[in-house]
Amino acid sequence: MIVNEKNELLLFQYKDEHKPDPFWATVGGELKSGESYREAAKRELYEETGLTDEIGPMLLKREDVFAVARSTPAIWQEEYYLVECNSNSEVFAAQWTDEEKYTIQQWKWWTLAEMKEEGIQSFKPDCIPSLLESILTTEQNT
Repeated sequence: MIVNEKNELLLFQYKDEHKPDPFWATVGGELKSGESYREAAKRELYEETGLTDEIGPMLLKREDVFAVARSTPAIWQEEYYLVECNSNSEVFAAQWTDEEKYTIQQWKWWTLAEMKEEGIQSFKPDCIPSLLESILTTEQNT
């Protein structure tokens, strides 16, 4: 969950032959052999965005059955971490795989209001807007 000081969340739009419509999701990817979730988050952050900001606290741990691109459905075990960055940080495709080049259409910084207007059906998983809301609420209370 990459959030800037304007309270915007960076998401990627994916096209996927398993879904009729494109959807928006966070940066992420598979664990490599011997890699922890936190190590994978740091690696994926750089590979997909070019950012090298610190991986913050874990926000959510979940499991779901999912397939992406040309894969078959499988159980995905996910951990979501907070990454705080500056809105002036340059986002770029540092080391995209062929699959990422095929599936990722664009990226966008989203406000919570824009996400609510868009509707949860556009996000994978659909809890992303509520997770952003909980991040912003926590920050306001600290």
